Amino acid sequence: MNISVICIGKLKEKYWVQAVAEYSKRLSGYCSLDIIELKEARLPDKAGPAEELAVKEAEGAEILKKIKDNMYVITLEVRGKELSSEKLAEKIEDLGIGGHSNIAFVIGGSLGLSEAVSKRADFKLSFSQMTFPHQMMRVILLEQVYRSFKIIRRETYHK
Repeated sequence: MNISVICIGKLKEKYWVQAVAEYSKRLSGYCSLDIIELKEARLPDKAGPAEELAVKEAEGAEILKKIKDNMYVITLEVRGKELSSEKLAEKIEDLGIGGHSNIAFVIGGSLGLSEAVSKRADFKLSFSQMTFPHQMMRVILLEQVYRSFKIIRRETYHK
């Protein structure tokens, strides 16, 4: 299975870089992982709603350029469907069985995702109704994908 994580922004803090590296290493035995970091659009100081929308649309356009036609796209959105770890594992397993071997998880920037990216999603996933820093979400997502593969293979870890 091929897992892509398409995300806005580079990891700046060393601890996030180390955490992503650890989960990337752990996932290497289960899937091919590709993390695609895209540049954040510049938001002017004291930006209003129009400028914020322009930033989301610019970032969205860059995200859409990276999504291939054969990808099953899962966007991370506050208003998406919440799943337990076991249900996420079931979803990933069902996608593989159903012939979807290329899954792209999309994490937006600090302002969220554009409407165009949200419309492209095959599934909208929410980890919580709370908002998390997008850098932290990358680590949480990779941990949950790793946990999913452990659950699928009935290996110890997920308790």
